[in-house]
Amino acid sequence: MTATTGSRAAEHEGRGPGSVRPGGVLSAMCLALALVTASMSALNLALPELAVDLSASTTSLTWIVDGYAVALSGLVLPMGALGDRLGRRAVLVAGAVVFGAAALAASDASGTTALIAWRAVMGFGAAMIMPGTLSTITAVLPPDQRPKGVAVWSGCAAAGVVVGMLVSGALLEWFSWRAIFVAGAAAALGAAAAALLLAPETKDAHRRRFDIAGAVCTALAPGALVYALIEGNDGGWGRARVVAGLAVAVLAAVAQVLLGLRTAHPLLDPRLFRIPGFRAGAVTIAVQFMAVFGFYFVGLQYLQLILGYSPLKSALALVPVALVVVPTSQTTPHLVDRLGVRTVMISGLLLLGSGLVALSRLDAGSGYLAFLGGLVLAGFGIGTTGAVGASAITGSLSRDQQGVASAMNDVTREVGAAVGVALMGSVFGSHYRSALPDVSRLPAVAADAVRDSPAGGLYVAERAGPEGAVLASAVKGAFMAGMSAALSTVAVVLAVAVCCLVRVPKRSPRPE
Repeated sequence: MTATTGSRAAEHEGRGPGSVRPGGVLSAMCLALALVTASMSALNLALPELAVDLSASTTSLTWIVDGYAVALSGLVLPMGALGDRLGRRAVLVAGAVVFGAAALAASDASGTTALIAWRAVMGFGAAMIMPGTLSTITAVLPPDQRPKGVAVWSGCAAAGVVVGMLVSGALLEWFSWRAIFVAGAAAALGAAAAALLLAPETKDAHRRRFDIAGAVCTALAPGALVYALIEGNDGGWGRARVVAGLAVAVLAAVAQVLLGLRTAHPLLDPRLFRIPGFRAGAVTIAVQFMAVFGFYFVGLQYLQLILGYSPLKSALALVPVALVVVPTSQTTPHLVDRLGVRTVMISGLLLLGSGLVALSRLDAGSGYLAFLGGLVLAGFGIGTTGAVGASAITGSLSRDQQGVASAMNDVTREVGAAVGVALMGSVFGSHYRSALPDVSRLPAVAADAVRDSPAGGLYVAERAGPEGAVLASAVKGAFMAGMSAALSTVAVVLAVAVCCLVRVPKRSPRPE
């Protein structure tokens, strides 16, 4: 992104300097950010209901969750650049309108295809909302308050995920999954109003040519990769469309780098990755969100399908994450000052990976306490890595480059989330099907339901008479096999990321 939000480059319109209240700006931007992140997680609680109500397979469920994340990750950079040109608050408010309208349409969807499409439009609206949140905070807050503001922003991003699940869990106690989208539309209206009332308009004072080629590449690369991951594990990696998806993802990424090196003002300058702190922060945030959102995809189904929790009880079961993440993210800047960036980054990823490994060793009879132990351990890692990753990126660049820092925070989070859901959903689905016993003796419709999703399998088992208990046990065993494989896969990715961070300087040099 070519954004600059420093005092020399940003224009604050519509308010005098004395009328801007940093606390109000921080509250408004965190509310908008929470809307975006809450919508990434809220639907995970409804997956069992969607599997039965819309006859959705695991692949369809993955797309329903990931359609939003793919659109958000691919469009967040272009929409951020648009906000730099037209005004960040204006684009944020327009995005909230798009988000709310798409959410209302999704609440009336009658099939998986329509629901996936409207979720993608919601992701487009979220891509208009998200870039302006951090760049507005870093532009408005005084320099001495910026690290704390970034830490609050990071904590709200993580807390918004849990709040979204709590709200959706409560709604699912009395209403259907459609109520989640209606609530999302109402929240979008509130976020737009808060931005208009509390935040100033900021934009880049220097008009630059929009990087159209870079925008196309940044949209294609994550979308094609996610498509290949989902379809490859579902139907085989050798199919032409899967190979084509991988090829498009690689070519788009390479083109992004080559064109970025030749463009005067690219959306994201590849040269920035030569800065150790910037590069390390990007890796840390990407793998953290890959792990977190991939976990939510399978972990919430574990609580409902294996432990038998209601949606609300499942959401409450994850509250300890928020209780750990928020204070941890607040103390992380002090840990960085004492221990250095490298030590805190690596420690955070190791904590997160250890939590996932502990969760991967659960079985159908483990219960909640064992689940909670792994969850809390992962929570410490989430709070640490989110704050230190964001601070490493913003701290590696000058004040006039904070628009770029905001863009990188956004895109790495969303790409990581999209790839994490696709990777864990695909690994989970393939191992679940492989671990199932032979169900060919069941009626064809029932056998397909069992193979398509664990929720469908348990639905069939409830109506299978005396043999239902055996089938339910087999479905739960297959579910645990898929969950273990998925969590173990992401734990390996985290281990690779730790190895990449070993050579990062202990303390990132401050920019001039």
